[in-house]
Amino acid sequence: MALTKEQKNKKVEKLEQAIAKQKAMVFVNFSGLKIKDLEELREKLNQAGAKIIITKKTLASIAFKQQKLELGKDELGNELAIVFAFEDEIAPAKAVYEFSKINESLKIIGGYMENERTGAEEMICLAQLPSKQQLYAGLVGSLLAPISNFVNVQRQNIKGLFYAFNAIIEKNS
Repeated sequence: MALTKEQKNKKVEKLEQAIAKQKAMVFVNFSGLKIKDLEELREKLNQAGAKIIITKKTLASIAFKQQKLELGKDELGNELAIVFAFEDEIAPAKAVYEFSKINESLKIIGGYMENERTGAEEMICLAQLPSKQQLYAGLVGSLLAPISNFVNVQRQNIKGLFYAFNAIIEKNS
């Protein structure tokens, strides 16, 4: 069923609003993906603070031109969906990447990070990075390690002294 001009304008407007609010975008080709799998992906993306919009390449290119961004329609494949990251820049790419490992029908074909066009390889590399929480935990662990080690060394000295006193008491008893 063909869309009316009014419906197309609404879709373009919706895309423009999402492009204006986004922190990052991931372009995916979902050709061959089942509807139940697409709904599962939608749920995972909602948990990651992202939204997926399925669109036609021509409508997407109009919205991108109006936001002064380049879409590159030729390299996008058959079925186009755009994942918009509104909170965390990497979490949606990570969710799409993890989902694409399970469902080979879903393919990352590029995206935008900080309004810079990136290729599929770059988006996959970004998706393989640890999350912000993991990086923060590693940083805190690295900062606390010297203090923790110092406390353990001091504890061992006191423990050794305690064992020596117990040995002396047992020997004299």
